[in-house]
Amino acid sequence: MQFGWYINDWANAAFSATVLTVFLGPYLTTVAKNAADAAGDVHPLGLSIRAGSFFPYTVSFSVLISVAVMLLTGTVADRTGRHKELMCGFAYVGALATMGMFLLDGDRYLLGGALLVVANIAYAVSVALSYAYLPGLAAPDERDAVSSKGWAYGYAGGGLLLIANLALFEGHDALGVSSGTAVRICLASAGLWWALFTIVPLLWLPSRAGAAPERAAANADRPTAGSLRELGRTLKSMRKHPLTLLYLAAFLCYNDGIQTVVSQASLYGSEELGMEQTSLVTAVLLVQVVAIGGALLLGRIARRYGAKRTILGSLVGWVVTLALGYFMPAHQPLWFYALACMIGLVLGGSQALSRSLFSHLIPPGREAEYFSLYKVSDRGTSWMGPLVFGLAYQLTGSYRSAIISLLVFFVIGFAVLVKVPLRRAIEAVGNPVPERL
Repeated sequence: MQFGWYINDWANAAFSATVLTVFLGPYLTTVAKNAADAAGDVHPLGLSIRAGSFFPYTVSFSVLISVAVMLLTGTVADRTGRHKELMCGFAYVGALATMGMFLLDGDRYLLGGALLVVANIAYAVSVALSYAYLPGLAAPDERDAVSSKGWAYGYAGGGLLLIANLALFEGHDALGVSSGTAVRICLASAGLWWALFTIVPLLWLPSRAGAAPERAAANADRPTAGSLRELGRTLKSMRKHPLTLLYLAAFLCYNDGIQTVVSQASLYGSEELGMEQTSLVTAVLLVQVVAIGGALLLGRIARRYGAKRTILGSLVGWVVTLALGYFMPAHQPLWFYALACMIGLVLGGSQALSRSLFSHLIPPGREAEYFSLYKVSDRGTSWMGPLVFGLAYQLTGSYRSAIISLLVFFVIGFAVLVKVPLRRAIEAVGNPVPERL
């Protein structure tokens, strides 16, 4: 069962790496600029925004919608026990929307925005449901290792496809296609990869992940019946677990910063640092490769020092990385590659350990619902960070100002996480407490 779960990360990481992190941001920005007026603005839905802010604004918009969809879907999954069917169904919707990005060319920025919204919502819901499997995959003291291994699989899968896409992009002249067409092929390949490898979890994972059997059996034939009322009760019941909510607040804050750095790094590299597409893809490949080792390394460190201390240490690393990124000189690929290695070192471990730590703080039988809230700020689904990033650029016209504005997320997240008494929080929801936290 663990293997099927690992391959699910392998499958969906292609969307995060190829689409959100590398190709779509710069390409959709170029398409938006093609449609811009003389002032450099585009006008979606009658609004006037800078073309350079369209991509981060669209990411934020998609996530705001996905919050409601994730919460409702998580409630349905926990009521019915149909986690796998819903998870894979949303995965295929996202994969089809991603494959549709092949049609994105010229000045069709609205089409690109619409496909991004659909794909990102589907991605968020699918991954949130996959997280619900974690409590049933490993004993409390083994979850850090299992979660870290899952992230390592994800970075390996995303990195492997990126290598193929880099070869395609570099050789587009020899293949007789334009650079724009090569980018569109790379975007579509992520959807195809996602769809093909989702077959493995579809075959290997059980339908139910963590929901109480009697609850699922009682609602199997009426999946949406009472789901809105059930969602309302769940949201109210969360107030009974304030320490879980405190941890969630810390995570939503610092991980929004992490995800914004990841999703906007290519845009920052291309527009502010003057990096070519090849340099951007190479840098992301470095992130993917280093993140595999980083996830496993921080997982081992957590065994000795505890997950909380390890996460706090990684947040310090993020602050240093952001500061270096702000002062980084333009047109210097080697410095950009060094920054990519620093990001990779802290990226996988901080996220994997955050996921496994949160799994201890969920009342049994509510995994999908709680992880739907958690997924509000995870790979590719942050919204506060892109909004702040986009506003900073809107007001200053500088991507350096936009990138340094993200420091606030790491500082606040660190301060809140320090105050979370994890042992008491785990005991409060009735779960066994791991030997080391």
